[in-house]
Amino acid sequence: MYDKYAEEKGLRILAFPCNQFAGQEPGNPEEIVCSLSERRVKFDLFEKINVNGKNASPLWKFLKHKQGGTLGSFVKWNFTKFIIDKDGVPVERHGPNVDPSALVNSLEKYW
Repeated sequence: MYDKYAEEKGLRILAFPCNQFAGQEPGNPEEIVCSLSERRVKFDLFEKINVNGKNASPLWKFLKHKQGGTLGSFVKWNFTKFIIDKDGVPVERHGPNVDPSALVNSLEKYW
């Protein structure tokens, strides 16, 4: 999806590693970058952060405030997806079980 829409439509995918979900991202920054390089990940990667709790990143506090979840605003599992419009406003939130390719119809509303 990124390969198809990054150049054509300006799609950006931002990845924020987080180890708050069953220890899925225990590595240091170098290990995380190496792992993603091996998988040929092309999207933007940021530093490892907390998305929940008192030490949650201000960005994630903002995202959760603007697009609360079904059972509370906290992020329940890795790979929760937020769609942000061109003005920087979070307009949709999708759970980790939603395949990114299923978001194309949603994304088209904002291109």
